[in-house]
Amino acid sequence: MVNTTLPANIGSAARAMHTMGLSRLTVVDPKHPVDETSISHAAGGNDVLSATTIVPNLADAISNCQLVFAASSRSRHLPRPVVTPTQAAKIMFSFIDQQNATFLNTSKPDSNLSVINKPNIAILFGREDRGLTNEELAYADYHIQIDANPAYPVLNVASAIQVIASFIFAYAQTHVNMSNNNQNKSDFASTPMLDTFMRQQWDEPAITQQQLQQLTQRITTLMIDRGIADADHLKSLPSRLSRLGSRVQLDQKEYQLLSALIAKLLKE
Repeated sequence: MVNTTLPANIGSAARAMHTMGLSRLTVVDPKHPVDETSISHAAGGNDVLSATTIVPNLADAISNCQLVFAASSRSRHLPRPVVTPTQAAKIMFSFIDQQNATFLNTSKPDSNLSVINKPNIAILFGREDRGLTNEELAYADYHIQIDANPAYPVLNVASAIQVIASFIFAYAQTHVNMSNNNQNKSDFASTPMLDTFMRQQWDEPAITQQQLQQLTQRITTLMIDRGIADADHLKSLPSRLSRLGSRVQLDQKEYQLLSALIAKLLKE
């Protein structure tokens, strides 16, 4: 949750998450701290609320995430692929399966790789009055849009969390049952997908959001150094580079190769 105004919404979000089996809530730079209204609105979700992490900025919140979604009622500048909550759930569980398979197939797993490879997925929710900014939406690999009245498709932030979490929970049950019964199809799996890019099963773990942003900064620095970009007029360059990185879906080895290449070029 980014820059929330009402502490009560933090409590309501914790309750919604607990109801749907989710437990990791991070609040980015809230305008007011968790208070008694948060606790009263959390009801049975007080364990989630008490474990809530408060961080100063969005980059810190998602630094170790390899896959990021953002809830948005409409597409913004430099849009990402748009998915429904059901499609988002399918992408999430496919990613988790692929990340786990990648780790199991790694010839020399170690503790550091285990930490990197642990699937970390974030869903971003914005402010009560204006949602997420273009810059915040640019962190996401996918945008989630909930089907709603086109004349007013805006939900209260806690309500949006409840809706999306319910789809994740429903798909999780189907996914578990499908795995246990060794089935190849489910009602959700057969749902028509929009034209989106899904991460493939690479031979190395996916990079984190922090690594993607670091790579974006290094490429920007290199372009400025080589006179390709103007440091005072970058405009949408960092966002475009970040979106390109999301599409390419880099793994850890590819990240190391590109980082080494950029470092070499910057020294020359």
